[in-house]
Amino acid sequence: MLTLKLIYDSPEQIVAGLEKKHFADAEATIRRVMAIDAERKAAQQKKDAASAEMNKISKSIGALMAQGKKDEANAAKAQTGELKQAVATYEQEMDAKEQELTNLLLTIPNVPYAIVPEGASAEDNLAVTLGNWPNQPMADAIAKNGAVALRDWDSATDEQIADERLHRNTGGEPLAPHWELAKKYNLIDFDLGVKISGAGFPVYIGQGARLQRALINFFLAEANKAGYTEIMPPTVVNQASGYGTGQLPDKEGQMYHCEVDDLYLIPTAEVPVTNLYRDVIIDEDKLPIKNCAYTECFRREAGSYGKDVRGLNRLHEFSKIEIVRIDTPEHSDASHKEMLAHVEGLLKKLELPYRILRLSGGDMSFTAALCYDFEVYSEAQHRWLEVSSTSNFDTYQANRLKCRYRRNEDKKVVLCHTLNGSALALPRIVAALLENNQTKDGIRIPAALQPYFGDDMIR
Repeated sequence: MLTLKLIYDSPEQIVAGLEKKHFADAEATIRRVMAIDAERKAAQQKKDAASAEMNKISKSIGALMAQGKKDEANAAKAQTGELKQAVATYEQEMDAKEQELTNLLLTIPNVPYAIVPEGASAEDNLAVTLGNWPNQPMADAIAKNGAVALRDWDSATDEQIADERLHRNTGGEPLAPHWELAKKYNLIDFDLGVKISGAGFPVYIGQGARLQRALINFFLAEANKAGYTEIMPPTVVNQASGYGTGQLPDKEGQMYHCEVDDLYLIPTAEVPVTNLYRDVIIDEDKLPIKNCAYTECFRREAGSYGKDVRGLNRLHEFSKIEIVRIDTPEHSDASHKEMLAHVEGLLKKLELPYRILRLSGGDMSFTAALCYDFEVYSEAQHRWLEVSSTSNFDTYQANRLKCRYRRNEDKKVVLCHTLNGSALALPRIVAALLENNQTKDGIRIPAALQPYFGDDMIR
């Protein structure tokens, strides 16, 4: 959550940032934060004054008794009793205001960086990189302008080029979406998943299960090469962990809640891995901390329906490898760029057409200060599929977590920056791999993945 110091130091900048995220009543909310804080401080001042007076009078009681002034001593005792009650009342008022202030701060999103584009939706996101893509004019446009707004994306031309390329691979046969390929090669059974659990819980079979395992091992091996320490965390977390990384309060009902034990199934390994550093003070020499984790992830995806959720496009349970960094404010931008380069390297090795988007204020997550999405192109579906969000949270999560580090130069304890990204989420990677590599003889496995899969084709 936002720190009070940040709010007091630059209230106009905070309001402007919240408005970029389309947070309603930003100015009124920030004014209310300051008002509640002022009320809390006033209660504390009254408590401190009453405590000081009570201590002063208490010290005089012994002297009055020694002087034989029993009536005055008894009056002083009665006065200290009244002051003690007043102190307790002021403490209750102060605690109530503290809780009211915390509850309000928890509802306020992070403030986006200046580089975040204005916009209300995904159409306002900027494509800043295009890779492994046959449409050279679009790549040239991004290289020339630095970014292309999605509303200006020439999708028809892209689809035509993709169709022509893949039709050559399949010998002129119509392109099949991944759910048809999964059935043809007996890779994934969506109906069995419905039988066992419900929609959004697929069963991977044979070569399909082997492809999942190959991708998990490939992503973890690449993270290890990049210096990430592998973590195997729990896949259920308590409330404090959910609040620490900003998944709670869960306004959209996306988390699965185990009510009896008051635990939550994780939507991403970001939650347990980042919470390793809750209430921790780290020596600066140990930063940046670089962790990675493979977990199953669980999301209710309430309200999801239609063609965009067919097959692997949107699931309630899926596998994902997450990379998490804890860093200093001075180095977090460099850390973010390194993470982006790592994710891009994975997509290059998988030979998938991809683009990198800088998200607009209106399309960013509640907790992010800066976010880039990676999307791969599903050539049979003619649509882009998000496979990674790589974000810098600045001090927003760290303030909730009380994740701090001790600076070398002055030994002062200050908030860390936290960052995370998918590297990568499997379902849509699998969808794109199947669709983009279909041939008349089977599905080609990219060279980088073959040692993990154990073959060069799915047949």
